[in-house]
Amino acid sequence: MSQANLTAVDLFCGAGGLTLGLKQAGFNVIAGVELNPVAAETYRLNHADINIYEKDIRHINPADVLEDANLKPGELDLLAGCPPCQGFSSQRTRNKTNAQFDPRNDLIFEFFRFVKTMLPKTIMLENVPALAKNWRILKLKKDLEELGYVVNERSISIHDAADYGVPQRRRRLLFKASRLGIISDAPKANEITTVKEAFSSLRPAGESGDTLHDLGEERSEIVKKRISLVPKNGGSRTDLPMEYWLECHKKNPGGYRDVYGRMRWEDVAPTITGGCHNPSKGRFIHPELDRAITLREAAILQTFPMSYQFSLTQGKDAVALMIGNALPPKFIEIHAREYADHLKEERQ
Repeated sequence: MSQANLTAVDLFCGAGGLTLGLKQAGFNVIAGVELNPVAAETYRLNHADINIYEKDIRHINPADVLEDANLKPGELDLLAGCPPCQGFSSQRTRNKTNAQFDPRNDLIFEFFRFVKTMLPKTIMLENVPALAKNWRILKLKKDLEELGYVVNERSISIHDAADYGVPQRRRRLLFKASRLGIISDAPKANEITTVKEAFSSLRPAGESGDTLHDLGEERSEIVKKRISLVPKNGGSRTDLPMEYWLECHKKNPGGYRDVYGRMRWEDVAPTITGGCHNPSKGRFIHPELDRAITLREAAILQTFPMSYQFSLTQGKDAVALMIGNALPPKFIEIHAREYADHLKEERQ
């Protein structure tokens, strides 16, 4: 059986990082679901061959998705997705009241609604680590068992994307389930991929011919000076002369230490977030140059290829958010290859 015959559906597909990783592992992604218009536009720019449902998942009948793909319940090989995780993020869960009542928390049950109707052979759910201790994931595990899916103590696991060749630290939860048996664990990389290696093929920003890489910065003179004073290759805001410290940092010197920090050439990057082009949001200053990383550099650290397009119709902030919210395609590819082998064994 060819891996290209393996079918997949990507729920909450965003800009398409999960879809790209599945494709790279040999899956034929037949449908995606995404509510955000600019993310859906970006998805279409890169995956024009895939039917995307641009609407609220709560208003989509999963039976219609199967019918549109000419599939019956039980025939889909993989249902994958990452329900919006902001309600479970580490920052939000520090404020338990806000986290508890975030309406996005319950979108995980929409994922299960699709499972009940589609009965896919395998399931891949990706999210933030905090979800592992939440009652919703435990309920999902119980509900899947009742549907006949094989789950065990290793079905819910936490991984750092840096262990799989992604040039950034990014801890994620992965929930694996199958109606066919146990899916093997993905092999880890022998060594990390550094920022220097990730940026090695990039032309200088401003003269590359790539819009995402050439977009300039608009910074105040004080911010430019602050950036220039951060020591090269890994320096931090704590290295700045005190007169360049922000008032909030003077009051809380130990808080948010990565803010106005530089990346280090011989290390992986920090987690790429929606503020990845803003030095006040984290360690997002170039290791050597006196600027924040470009949007293309951020996408590269997420393992998107140079050719991947992002819609700029809503501006730079919207692109940064799409990149920061994306799943690293390489991380997904490594794990999806184990799914492909698992499914191939069943068909032999």
